[in-house]
Order: sequence, then structure tokens, then C-alpha cells
Amino acid sequence: MGSCNCVEINRTALRHNFEVCHNIVRDNAILAMVKANGYGHGMVECASLFEAMGAAAFGVAETAEGVELRQAGITKPILIFTGVLPEMLDLIVKYALSPVVVDDDCLSMLSSKALALQREIAVHIKVDVGMGRQGCSVCDFSHLFAMVNSLPNLKLAGVLAHFPMSDDCGNKSTGEITKKFFREIVNRCEEDGGGDYYSHVANSGAILYFPETRLDMVRPGLMLYGYYPDGEAGRNRSLYPSLKPVMRFTSRIIQLRDLETGVGLGYGHTAVTSRKTKLALLPVGYADGYLRSMSNKGEVLIRGKRAPVVGRVSMNITMVDVTDIGSVSKDDEVVLLGQQGNEEITADEIAVHMGTINYEVLCLLGNLNNRRYID
Repeated sequence: MGSCNCVEINRTALRHNFEVCHNIVRDNAILAMVKANGYGHGMVECASLFEAMGAAAFGVAETAEGVELRQAGITKPILIFTGVLPEMLDLIVKYALSPVVVDDDCLSMLSSKALALQREIAVHIKVDVGMGRQGCSVCDFSHLFAMVNSLPNLKLAGVLAHFPMSDDCGNKSTGEITKKFFREIVNRCEEDGGGDYYSHVANSGAILYFPETRLDMVRPGLMLYGYYPDGEAGRNRSLYPSLKPVMRFTSRIIQLRDLETGVGLGYGHTAVTSRKTKLALLPVGYADGYLRSMSNKGEVLIRGKRAPVVGRVSMNITMVDVTDIGSVSKDDEVVLLGQQGNEEITADEIAVHMGTINYEVLCLLGNLNNRRYID
């Protein structure tokens, strides 16, 4: 309320993307990643929609996110991916959350707390088979596997790993990691008696480009929100029905100015008018996630046409040149991300100007602005 800037989240596009994923993986369970507030799209709203569509589980980063989902009425398993500390265990047991464990530091304490409340806690073990980041070593896996299976009121619900390069459909490491995960982990589990648990490693890139990685469960994230992990290359590849971007970021023109030739624009005068110029001012800047790196690079949509950003993007003001657009009025809608008429600005395009990736663009814009949901 009270802001000219708004992020629109299209529920129809969310449903479409979930269906695309479901049709790709067929009978594989879908663990929908909703961490980082649903990649900026609203964690509770997205999880509620995905649960209604058949998601088997959800992935978040921190315990607090899992608690928020439970309090919002989400009933399916919720995995906590970025670690568990002792002070989080009471909440994990109280709200029946599923920790992803990488060592044995808290397992005995978790078992004791679960036993005291007569709760069974589902645990997933993460193994590092090529990411070089979070996870237990292959050598330590047998110890963790045995410990989880031996402690009362703990249940092994899954074993998992993570790919470092699945956004590159031509890389060899994804296939090698999959083979290692089977050889060192999945097969070893079966030799030790197996069990009723999921094996999962496939993120969005692996789901789209490496069918052999889908195993029992998949973990789509970015693709649910309408983007490809390899950016425009993925969209142009079109192996499956196209994903639909879910987010649209709009603002309004708050002032129009007619300037003469030779006028310096904004901080540092990094742009100077080379002609008589009609300038539109937008109440959006780097405080809203539209970063300073968009200065003199980005474009926005006004009346279905592209208008270039001129001068430096400041904390709360961005200037655009609307000289060539024609009739423009104060309070006109401005689209910084998304479609207007036949034109579209994607998170991939913005990411190029920002020197980052589409993930970061969505998180920035989605988490720093008011959201509203449309169908």
C-alpha cells in the first residue's frame, strides 16, 4: 500500500510451470524449493499452490522458514537444507520438520527431544560427491547412515547430493557425479538393508537436461518460477513446453521533464542530453532491487515500447528517456520486468546488465517490493 512499485505474481504461470515439471518427471516425487521466500515470489503462497497440485515435499534454507510454512497450514514434509544448530532442535521436533544432516553433531540430541515428545523425525543425509560445499564425505556416510537408523524416534527419509554444473547441458561432471552417487551411496544403502526413503539429486538443470538423474525425487526451484538455469539459452532450446515467467515488476511515471541539449543527468553526470529530451522519472532505485549497475544500460517498457535508462540509478529514482515513445503521461505504467504489449523484459536480460544471474534478479525484486497475486 502507498507505493508506486509493485511485483505481480501470476498464479496461472506457477501452475503451468509445475505441470511442465510434473509431465517431465512423471511418477517421480516433486520436492518444490521455496527457500528465499519462494525465490522472491512469496514462500507461503507458492507452497500452498504447489501442495494443492501434488507436491510431495518442500525445501527451505532455515528452520524459521519451515516454522512459517507449518503455521500457514502446509502439511507435507519440509526439509531444512542449510544446517541445524542445537537451539533449533525444539522447533524442528515441535513442527515436525525434516533436517538435512551433514554430520552427527546434533543427532543424539535430536533423538532425545523427539523421544521425549513421542515424535518421529524424518532425517535426510546429504553427501558431497562433487560439489565441494556442504555435505558429509563419502567415507563418513556409512557412520551417519548407521547412526540415524539406530537412534530412537529418528527415521531415514532420504539421501541426497547436489550438482555444481547441471545448468551446462554439455558438461560431463553431472553424469560422473550421478554414477558416483549410485556407486558410493545408493547401492551401499541397498546392501545395508535398504529402506523406505528417497534418493534425490536433480535440481532444475538436471530435471531439464539430464534424465538419468531424476531417481525417486526431484528438487525443482528456478524452473517453477518460469526461468531456466542457463538463462536465455535454455529458453531458446525448447526441449519441453516453455516455462512461463511468473513475476512482473511495475512502477509509475511520477514526473515528466523537457530538457535542452547539453544537460547533465543525475549523480556524476554520467549521461548528458545530446538533443532535446523528454525525461520520465520513476520512483524506483537500488533500494528496490533495481541496482546501480543498470545505469545507462537497462531499458523499461512504457506504452509497449522500450525506453532506455539514462544517468545513474539512485536509491529511489531512475530516469528514462521517453523522447521517441510519443505520447506519454504522468502516472503511466512502467514495466521493469515482464511483458507489456508485444515487448518483454526478462530476468535474464536484467541479469546481463547487473552482471549476475536470473536467480538473484528475482530474489532482489521480489523480496524488496510489495507483491500482489493475480490469475
